[in-house]
Amino acid sequence: MICSLLESSTLRLLAMASLALNIAAAQSGHPTPSPPPPGAKTTKCSGRPVPQLDDITSSTGISFTHTSDPSKKYIVESMSGGVILIDYDRDGWPDIFFTNAPTVEMAAKGEKSLGALYHNNHDGTFTDVTAKSGLTTRCFGMGGAVGDYNNDGWPDIYETCLGGNVLYRNNGDGTFTDVTAKAGVADGRWSTGAAFGDYDGDGFVDLMVVNYVDFHLDDLPGFGKAPFCKYRGIDVQCGPRGLRGAGDSLFHNNGDGTFTEVSKSAGVADANGYYGLGVIWADFNNTGRPDIYIANDSTPKYLYKNEGNGEFKDIGLESGTAVSEDGSEQASMGIAIGDYNHTGRSSLSVTNFADENDLLYRNEGDWNFKEVSYPSGVALPSLPWVKWGTAFVDLDNDGWLDLIAVSGHVYPQVDSLPAGGGYRQPKLLHLNQKDGTFCDASDLAGPALKQRRVSRGLAVGDLFNDGNMDVVVGDIDGAPMILRNRASQVAIG
Repeated sequence: MICSLLESSTLRLLAMASLALNIAAAQSGHPTPSPPPPGAKTTKCSGRPVPQLDDITSSTGISFTHTSDPSKKYIVESMSGGVILIDYDRDGWPDIFFTNAPTVEMAAKGEKSLGALYHNNHDGTFTDVTAKSGLTTRCFGMGGAVGDYNNDGWPDIYETCLGGNVLYRNNGDGTFTDVTAKAGVADGRWSTGAAFGDYDGDGFVDLMVVNYVDFHLDDLPGFGKAPFCKYRGIDVQCGPRGLRGAGDSLFHNNGDGTFTEVSKSAGVADANGYYGLGVIWADFNNTGRPDIYIANDSTPKYLYKNEGNGEFKDIGLESGTAVSEDGSEQASMGIAIGDYNHTGRSSLSVTNFADENDLLYRNEGDWNFKEVSYPSGVALPSLPWVKWGTAFVDLDNDGWLDLIAVSGHVYPQVDSLPAGGGYRQPKLLHLNQKDGTFCDASDLAGPALKQRRVSRGLAVGDLFNDGNMDVVVGDIDGAPMILRNRASQVAIG
């Protein structure tokens, strides 16, 4: 493998721009970013095959379009666009569920938007089965999670929403039933991320739900009306800073179709009121017990160590996963976990806001992580973009996990600025070099990744049962993308 290390020609300009914008950024709803360290480099993929990701959406029969307000005057209008892969009928082929959300104007009138479930037809096409499936509870949808909460062998869906989440029980016949009220898992706040995991080892998956800000449609923050409603001198939506955090929930599975909310007694209620976006369960120290990691926007991240007695302890700061290496709080969004360096331990990647690099926390064992974002090569290429969904995934079938992320700004108004990444943004692809580093293949994997869009959700899976991992992207403005992995059709970087 031949790789060329390229000194970033814009590194000093980026640092100067970052320093010049400190005053303006301090007035916004996001933390002030740190400049790149001296000597930071980007490694462009060179002399190696790069799998091609082809946008085949137009041929799949997927016609879903996310509802959107082009002005995005309220923060809740910028945060939807989730996508879930689920083999709901257990035919061995992944199906796709897209979340949806109305505009604030629609919601004020009592109108809601409906998500969509697409059945995999096994021939490269999908059929909209939303109405037939019973996934018809309309909400201000964000994201969600999949898990068999009642141990009947069928995967169920939990959708996160503003004002009340939805648990759909899979009936095993191609239909779902809304069992939220019976299960007791509505939450009722502005929920964003969710994940199923059996934290107490009783054989039933529990449910962790993270919430964002305390947001009410009958008490809307005025567009551009406060210091935290500015971005680089222009008026934008307010938040998250300047708004109250909403707290988090942990629902313990009672084993009878119901759950009990135990976040306070378990120590995961988010007493600090941080702005939760992403959450995952993972056994980070190979104890046999799943821990919880939460990506918070503009505030420190949580790593909750499972103590094995029904309680958790936040070790984010001690473990090195709460902030960046220089101690900066970042506007964190998406989380990826994976053993990218073949150590037998799960490491973490976290996506962040514009001018903030994506983070790679290498798991050193014994609850210690080292932030290697710049040395690994994933940091510098990410700086211009607002990054969201992400995943560790082996796209070239070489046995080593690669890293992919989608992006798109939250403020349409940034297109009026003389410089910056713009509202619509490309995607990032880092290929694993098998030595703890990654090379940047974002411009080499086909035109789809370079296409500028406003993306949010990302899910990976072998949609076509051809042995290649494919990518599904949820956009908040417009249609999704189905990216077929043509691993056998490669370009040489």
